[in-house]
Amino acid sequence: MAHLLVFGPGYTATPIMERAISEGWSVTATYRDEVKKSNLEQKGITAIPFDADSYDCPPETHILITPTPKDGCPIFKRWGSWAEQQNNISSINYLSSTNVYGDHGGDWVDEETPTTPSLKRGKLRLEAERNWSDLANKIGARTGLFRLAGIYGPGRNALVSLQKGKARRIIKDGQIFSRTHVTDICEAVWAFMNDGNANGVFNLADDEPCAPHLVIEEAAELLGVTPPPLENFETAEMSEMARSFYMESKRVRNDKVKALIGKAFHYPNYKVGLRELLKTDG
Repeated sequence: MAHLLVFGPGYTATPIMERAISEGWSVTATYRDEVKKSNLEQKGITAIPFDADSYDCPPETHILITPTPKDGCPIFKRWGSWAEQQNNISSINYLSSTNVYGDHGGDWVDEETPTTPSLKRGKLRLEAERNWSDLANKIGARTGLFRLAGIYGPGRNALVSLQKGKARRIIKDGQIFSRTHVTDICEAVWAFMNDGNANGVFNLADDEPCAPHLVIEEAAELLGVTPPPLENFETAEMSEMARSFYMESKRVRNDKVKALIGKAFHYPNYKVGLRELLKTDG
C-alpha cells in the first residue's frame, strides 16, 4: 500500500488526498492548529504537527507540497534535512506556478521555455522548485514539478465572485491568463505518482487561455445577471497584489501533461468548467 504525505492539506490538496484514500493509500498531512487536525482526522487522514520532532516514513511514500513559498522556503527548511535521511520516498511533488516563466507578452510558453520570473513570488517558486528537485535527485526519488495556472473549482470561481459582489472586469490591452480546474490538477498529480517513469516539469493549464474579463462575462451570462462595468487597468483602483497579476501575460501549452494523463482534461476550458460549477455554485 502506497502512502501520501502532504504539506499544506488545503483546497488543491484535498481532492488528491481523497483520491488516495479511495484507492486504498494511507494519507498523512501536517497541521498547525487543532481545528485543522480535527478536520483531517475526520476524513481518515493521520495528522501530524508541522513542527513534529520526527516522523517514520512508510514504504513507497509520495510527498506533496502545495503552499505558496515564503522567504526561506519554511517547509523545505523544516523538512528538507529529514527527507534527505529517508530511503522510502518514491516521489516529491511540488505545486508550483506558471509565474516562474515571467512575462511573454501573450506568447506561448512550454516546459522548455527559460524561467525568467519578474515577480518576487515567481522567484520564490523557482527557488522552491530547485530545492525540492535537488533533494529528490540526492535521494533517488522522482520529481514532479507542476506549474499551475490560475486555480478554480467548487467554491472558488467567477460564479461565486459575482454572487459575492467581488468580481471585476478589468481590461488591459493584450492581457492573457491561463487557468486550470482543481479536478484536472488532481488527475495530473495522481497520474504522475502512479507512473514509475514520469519525471520533471509539467504545465497545468487548460486549452483556452483568454483575457480575464471574458471569464466574468461568461459567468454573468450563466447566472443571468449583468456583468460588472468595464474598468481600464491603468486607472482602476487596485491593491498592489491585485495589480501585480496583470504584470505578466502568457499562453501556456499543456501537451506534456496531457500525454501523462493519457486523455483530455475534464474541463478543457473555462466555459465547460463554469457550466458544470453552475450546478453547485449557481
